[in-house]
This record gives sequence, structure tokens and C-alpha cells, in this order.
Amino acid sequence: MAEKFGGYRWVKEGYLDNRTPGVVVGAMTFASLGPVEFYLNGDFKPDIAGRIFSFKNSQFVDDPSAASRLLDLANPQLGTVSSISFDPHPLLAPHPYIEWFSLNGDHYRIELQEGDAWLLDSDEAASYEAQSQQIREAYAGQSVQPTEDAPSADQEWF
Repeated sequence: MAEKFGGYRWVKEGYLDNRTPGVVVGAMTFASLGPVEFYLNGDFKPDIAGRIFSFKNSQFVDDPSAASRLLDLANPQLGTVSSISFDPHPLLAPHPYIEWFSLNGDHYRIELQEGDAWLLDSDEAASYEAQSQQIREAYAGQSVQPTEDAPSADQEWF
């Protein structure tokens, strides 16, 4: 299984929405690719479960080489939540952490700096409602948990 985004520098901004139990939808903007939609089975960890958050990566790099390295990133990203939290580990300082598995079995992980992500209040969340609903309707039923023996792409971290 390949793990991608070890450097997560090519993730610019985005939002993730877990207000529908068992489903996480959203969009992230990547260097050279632009926006990528997400439909993941699962929930955020209890610290932010049932909420919606937005983020802007303070370490983003708009690197032209990102296009060749991100070429196999599917749009939309369909898969399963592994861990999405603002406080992922008791021995580490709290920080936004986003981890998922694609339907192809690829393992993606994005760690942001503290303060790069924030929970949205009801007014801010309302501004994402139409986009979240469109993503839910477009991809519902297409995202299933990959089988244990699902093939994964052979690619290094980047």
C-alpha cells in the first residue's frame, strides 16, 4: 500500500463535512490540479465528529513538479476515513490531521499546523451546504470500503 502526501505541501486549502453520520464530504485544492471532491465512508474522531471544518495550509507550495507527482490522484476521492481529528495523538501537540484510504487502497495523510484549520459556525457551515449536498448526491453508493487484498499503486511518499 502506497502512502501519499508525506510532505502535504501541495495541499492548499479545503473543507470537510461530517454533518451526515457515516459520511465525510468536501473538497481540497491541490497544486497544479485545482479542486478535488471527497466522498469518504466514516466519521471524524470524537473531538470534531458531526462537524464541518475548513482549512488553509500555511506550508502550501505551488510547485510545478506537483503535476507529475499528483497525476494519479483521482477526482473525486472515494474511499474510507482512517482518522480525521484536531487532536490525533495524546503524546503530540494538537493539530489538524486528515487520513484516508482510497478505493484503490492508497493511503493518504495530511498533517497541518495548529491554527491552519477551524470548525465552522452555523452561518459559515450554511455557505457549504449546497456543495456538500451536491457531492453526497453525486457519489452516494459509489464509495465502499476496499477489500483487504485490493491492489495499491506503487509510489513513494512525496
